[in-house]
Amino acid sequence: MRHFIDTQDFSREELEELLALIGLLKDADRDAAVPHVLHDRSLGMIFEEPSTRTRVSFEVAMVKLGGHALYLKPGEIHLGVRESLYDTAKVLSRMCDVIEARTLKHSTVVDLAGDSDVPVINGLTDYNHPTQVVCDLLTMSENLPEGRRLDECTVVFVGDRTNVCSSLMAITTQFGMSFVHAAPPAYQAPPEWIAIGEANAERSGGSVRVTDDVEDAVAGADFIYTDLWWWVDQEDQIPERKAAFMPRYQVNEALMKRAPAHAKFMHCLPASRGVEVTDEVIDGPQSVVFDQAENRLHTEKGILVWLTYPTLQQPSDEVLRKHERLIDSHLKFMSWDREPSTEPAGAREPAQPNHG
Repeated sequence: MRHFIDTQDFSREELEELLALIGLLKDADRDAAVPHVLHDRSLGMIFEEPSTRTRVSFEVAMVKLGGHALYLKPGEIHLGVRESLYDTAKVLSRMCDVIEARTLKHSTVVDLAGDSDVPVINGLTDYNHPTQVVCDLLTMSENLPEGRRLDECTVVFVGDRTNVCSSLMAITTQFGMSFVHAAPPAYQAPPEWIAIGEANAERSGGSVRVTDDVEDAVAGADFIYTDLWWWVDQEDQIPERKAAFMPRYQVNEALMKRAPAHAKFMHCLPASRGVEVTDEVIDGPQSVVFDQAENRLHTEKGILVWLTYPTLQQPSDEVLRKHERLIDSHLKFMSWDREPSTEPAGAREPAQPNHG
């Protein structure tokens, strides 16, 4: 059994296998023919903060695969408060076939996976967002410059060192792509992220660069990506962050004109329109943000099947018929339609189970 906590836990070959599966499931979805490979299986979805794309994509994905998703909203379960994380993991493992967790701290999802007896999927933490960047890679592969491969493309991330930035740096360099982070020095990727990207690039042939020269960075971009300039608990920093990023690091028409004409704009959403990106760009012809959003659904289907299907017990027709026969036989002898007895309980012989 494996968990999906970080793309670094998988080889490029494994991720390519996953992307191929996502593509097959997306094709099946277009034909309204997604196979119910997770029939009658359950997904427990833990959220420490509200979500649109992550919640909807996982819930709809599970339904399309023939299963059921249970939304455990913020404050609805204990998750380390009044009940240990270990106990939560063990209880959910007994009731669900797979767990998705969107947590504020990365350590929470890591510990949850360590104690779980079923696969755990990282739906986002303060450190990374692996399901998003698998989706992003799928979206890039569908929007490649003519005649180019993924490993011949450059991704420029403009803005703060978000969890998406760290994940995107990791997965693009795993696939031999060139990754550039353009941001003011105080908001650039830390050395430990760069070290991961450089180690990936050494194996794959990709590259990593961090710069404050955003105009130079986008001049060679095939994909320009941005994200929010602040996250949870950073609201008190909004004025200083806006001052640091605005207007130079806003992705607007002027910045897009410095990029090649074929460059695509990407954003994981939600977006602060008029802040890190303008309406003209996010709604413009170079934007693929809503393709990204849709691809979250197909990505979640692929990850759910890839992780969960191998762990499931698949009963034979003979075993299914056996249990159906036993339960049906027992139901026929239940006392639902009988008159309640007036005889004292101690005077009656205990009922004997009938196993047919």
